[in-house]
This record gives sequence, C-alpha cells and structure tokens, in this order.
Amino acid sequence: MIEIEEEQNQKIKALLIGQPEVPLAELEGLCKTLGIETVRSVNLTRYEPSPAYGIGSGKAQELCALAKELQADAIIFDYILEPRKQRNWEKLSKLAVFDRQEVILRIFSARAQTKEAVLQVQLAKLEYSLPRLAHMYGDFARQRGGNYGSKGSGETQLELDQRQVRDKIALVKKELSQVVLDRQTQRKKRDRTPCPSCAIVGYTNAGKSTLLNALTGAEVFVEDKLFATLDPTTRRLNLKEGGSILLTDTVGFISNLPHSLVNAFKSTLEEAKNADLQLLVLDSSDPNVFEQYKTVVSVLEEIKADKVKRIIVLNKTDSLEAESPQAVRLYAEFSNAVKISALNHDGFEQLTQKICDSLLGKVQNLIIPTEKHALLNDIRKNGILLTEEWLTDGIHVKARIGQKFSVSQEEQKTYENSIFVTETNGNSPNLKRIKNRLYSILEPYFELNAGSETKE
Repeated sequence: MIEIEEEQNQKIKALLIGQPEVPLAELEGLCKTLGIETVRSVNLTRYEPSPAYGIGSGKAQELCALAKELQADAIIFDYILEPRKQRNWEKLSKLAVFDRQEVILRIFSARAQTKEAVLQVQLAKLEYSLPRLAHMYGDFARQRGGNYGSKGSGETQLELDQRQVRDKIALVKKELSQVVLDRQTQRKKRDRTPCPSCAIVGYTNAGKSTLLNALTGAEVFVEDKLFATLDPTTRRLNLKEGGSILLTDTVGFISNLPHSLVNAFKSTLEEAKNADLQLLVLDSSDPNVFEQYKTVVSVLEEIKADKVKRIIVLNKTDSLEAESPQAVRLYAEFSNAVKISALNHDGFEQLTQKICDSLLGKVQNLIIPTEKHALLNDIRKNGILLTEEWLTDGIHVKARIGQKFSVSQEEQKTYENSIFVTETNGNSPNLKRIKNRLYSILEPYFELNAGSETKE
C-alpha cells in the first residue's frame, strides 16, 4: 500500500524543448507551478519547419531517445505544437507530448475558483482540444452505423465527439455570456458611486496580489508561483486625506499567452480596460523585466486597454542592488516610476500620493461665492474637501476635485459648463454612464494669483 501511495504522489518528469537561443526558465516555472519536475531543458540548435515533427526526423529520434534515457514521462515544447505534429511526436516517443499552451491551460484549470473563471478556462480547453481529438482514438475512430446500399455510412466516432465538443462550446459560451451580463450589472452599480477605480496589471508573479493585500488588508491567495491567482479581486482603499478608491487585482500576463485564453478571459481583462487608472507592476529583480513590460503593453493593446492613464510601479526593489547595471538601466528607462517593495511596504506613501494625484487631481485653491455653497456638497461627495473658510469675499476652499460622478438628467440642467460624455454600446448610442467632471464646474472659481495647483 505504501508503494502504491508513493507511486501516486510521484511527480511527473518532463523533458523541455525550446527554440534556438530562447531561455526556458519561464517554461520551467510554469512546469513547477503545475507540479511537473524538469529532468532536462534542451534548446534546439536550429528550427526546421518539417511537416512531420517541426525538426528533422533524425533529431526527433535523438530527443525521444534522450527522454527515455532520462526516464521522462512527458515531452513539453516551449512553442505552439500543431495537432498533427503532436500526434507524430506521441507515436514516435510513446510518451505524452504537449506544448506551452496546454501547460498554461492546465494551470488555469487547476487555479480557477469562481464560476466565471471556471467557464472561461473550460471554453479555452474545449477550443484547444477540438482539433486534437483525433490522436485520442487512433484505430478506433472508424465509422459506425449504416449498411452499404441502404443508407449513409454514418458518422465516425471522431465526428460524433467533435460535434459534442462544438455543442458544449456553444453551451459554455451561452453560460459565460450570462455571467458577463452579471459582471456588467455589478460594474454599473459601482459606476453609480463617485468612487474612482484602479486596476493592478502586470506580468504574472510580479507581486500584484501581494500589493493589493498590503494596501487594502485583503487576504488574496499569494504564492511564489506563476498564475497563483486567476480571479479578479476588488477591495476599497481608504486614502489618508479622506475618500477612497476601488483597487482591483487582475490576472497576470505572460509571453505567448494563447489567444484562446485572451478571448476566454476577455470579460475579466475588461477590468483593466474600464478602470480610471492602471498600476502596471514590474518585478524589478527579474532579468527579463524589459521583455515582460513589452508583453504586458502588447496584451493591453490587444484588449484595447492601452488608453487608460497608467502609473509604472517597480516592485521588489529590495531584491535589486542599487548600483547594478539592471538597476541603472531600469531607473533610467522608467524615471517616473514609483519604487516600492510590496513585501516590506516600502514606498507606499509615494505610491498612494501618486494614485491620489492621478485619480482625484492635485490640491486646488478655490474661492466659491457664498450663494454657490451647494458646490461644497459636490466636493465632499465626489472629491476630498481638505479645508474651508467662510470670508467676506466668498468661501476659501482647498480640495482635491473628483473627476468622476454620475448625475441625473434633471441635475444636468442645473450645472453650467459641465462636460458630459455619452458612451456607445455597439452601433446604438446609449447613455450608459454619465461622467460629469467637477473640475469644469469649479474652474471659474480657482483662486487667482495663487496658482491653480499647490503642493502640501
């Protein structure tokens, strides 16, 4: 019994194969997250677009022999493997063979917790498996049913299963569309409040969940693994000066992220698109931080979330030597970035100050006429009122002015110099959300000769 238990708990061993001059450290990290032990990593000396294996048959046989010598249970490729080539590799090696995309899918499947995440992963897995069903049957994928001369030859087992998978995909998409509607309803409820939103985006394992926990006191699962968390988590961050913002931790990005996952997690990734501000978190101690930054920006562009205001946050600076070549280049290229350590809470005061300035504006000095005293309620509701003093020439106010709040149709007529933005949904224009910028209302009352912006 003990031997059987040990055999069941034994880790799967894998031989990793990558393209020429492409580091395999990230694939090793993905395998570690999945609980797969890497017995050896091999980079090909050259990549030949052979129709059978993607490389020459002699090299393929050599790699299969190496896998058997190392007693590997699987061969994992760091690039996308076409279904036909995957079947050829499995026949040649007699081992399980899959690619980077399937590794990521398996991780997502193991980590998904909420109904939305489970459905999104299920959809991506079904779409990935559809062209790969053939290698599951081999000689059993024969036609069944029907007699020659009486009726059609019937469907093959493969065709039946493909149809079932397509039906399942349609069903999951229908369920997911309802979940997306529920999420949109929740977002509309949040948009009715004057609380600005901020999304934490970045490469996987950059410390996004640790940052959310440290800033808000949340208890999001944190682990030093790739894709430790998948589900977006929103918490309220109370600011020192008063007021609050909504802070959302989003799913991490990775290079060569499968398009099926990008499409499946579209509703989740929209948190970054609909936010008023993005915190782009980078792991400053990672030697590939510059490539990771390009990957994150590329994915944000793909989901059309690249127009949102952004703050670069350099995390894990406590693990980076200040005079190292990477630190010098990093601080030069991201000179306006905020340097923090989410683990040690270093740099948080500067970060919250920058978030406050970006979302609620700089501190403004205003002189509001006494007959316009109702504007003070708007400032309290939609911004941060720091001081007020009633004098003979008006109400002297120091405040941070909120940039987002909703008003009714009747209230629109009461404000002069207001800016209303009508958002469209598809081809039919909807008044989906009204954004009234308090800044434009109060601009005539900025205190002259004192400057429109002051620092505390």
